Amino acid sequence: MILAVPECNVAEVTICAPANVNELFELPVRIGQINRTVLLIFLAAFIVMAVLYFAYRRPRLVPSKFQAAVDALVAFIRDEVAVGIIGPEGIKYAPYLLALFLFVLVGNLFEITPLVNFPITSRIALPAFLAILTWVVFVVAGIRKQGLAYFGHLLWPPGVPTALKPLVGVIELVSTLLVRPFSLAVRLFANLVAGHVMLVLLLVSGVAFIAAIPEVGAKGLFGFAWFGLGLAIWVFELLVTVLQAYIFTLLSAVYIQTSLHPEH
Repeated sequence: MILAVPECNVAEVTICAPANVNELFELPVRIGQINRTVLLIFLAAFIVMAVLYFAYRRPRLVPSKFQAAVDALVAFIRDEVAVGIIGPEGIKYAPYLLALFLFVLVGNLFEITPLVNFPITSRIALPAFLAILTWVVFVVAGIRKQGLAYFGHLLWPPGVPTALKPLVGVIELVSTLLVRPFSLAVRLFANLVAGHVMLVLLLVSGVAFIAAIPEVGAKGLFGFAWFGLGLAIWVFELLVTVLQAYIFTLLSAVYIQTSLHPEH
């Protein structure tokens, strides 16, 4: 049983909910204003830098397996996402898209990492910041390419029948400047929160039922089913973490492309 009350008797209750939800994100020892989420954000950034550093600090003509794996990932983001979506101009956005993909991927993978089990992208502030960063990139890219005509193309979109341009223009302006960053952030946040909550409920419930077998008898055997289902969801979440990082990066590339080529 999970009991959410200000005072909890651990001798009688299997799992006690914290009195303050912030306890879930705090470190055992407080370090200034750094909490668990901030620490994991820095750790994710460090892991990304370390992967790229150790892959390319001494590049070989015949690459090692590690360098070959990183090369394949870099080539995929550069050729299939940056250049493949944006076009030849996409090569200069490849470093940003690569950093974005790797950071989101590592942050997502924390969800299924033992002893961590907490995706930093399940805190809305981080997806929101990354979405705003992408918003700044594609708006600045559009202004640099088209000047103030960038906003003119949004309000009076080319290729649309004249009678529909006022309506489509308002929709396009709101969609580009407001809806895109909002949907980009919420899509990542919602998927990671849903998966994280599902994993926690299944695995913790399974362990709780199994631990209670001496008291509840055969009913506690249901814990093995819950725990097994949780492990199956764990494998599924591995796919979700990679897919959501790819989708976030892909949409960022699409938004940059539409800013550079409004006729498309």
